Amino acid sequence: MSKRIFFSLTLATTISVMTIPSLAQAQTAIRDLQQRSNGIAVSGRVTNIVGNNFILDDGTGQLIVDAGPRWWREINLQPGEQITVRGELGKGGEFDAFSITRADNSVIEIRPAEGPPPWAGGSPRSKPKPKK
Repeated sequence: MSKRIFFSLTLATTISVMTIPSLAQAQTAIRDLQQRSNGIAVSGRVTNIVGNNFILDDGTGQLIVDAGPRWWREINLQPGEQITVRGELGKGGEFDAFSITRADNSVIEIRPAEGPPPWAGGSPRSKPKPKK
C-alpha cells in the first residue's frame, strides 16, 4: 500500500498509527486527551480559525489549538482542512501545537517540544526602546 493511500486512510480514522517519513506517532482522540507528556498527536478537521488559533474536530470532540502568535509565524490554515497536530495539552485546556502536518505531508513547524517557545520573550514590537 502506498504511503499516500495509507496517509489518507489514517486521516479518516483519526485513532490509529500515522506514518510520516521518519515518524510513527500514535493518534489520540480529542475526547481522551488529558495532561500528558510532550508529543501527543491529534488529527481532525479545522472548523473555525481566529488568527493562529483554531478549532480541531475529530468526530469525538473539539479542541482549541494554539499555534503561537501570528507575528512569529502565520500558519494560513483553511476551514475544512484535514490536519494532524503534534503538541501538548496546555494548562488552560488549549492544545499547544509543536507542528502541524497537512494532508499533502507538508509540515508547519511551530516550536520545539522542549523548553519555552521562541516567542516567550515577547514580540519584537513590544520590547522597550533604548533611551538616548
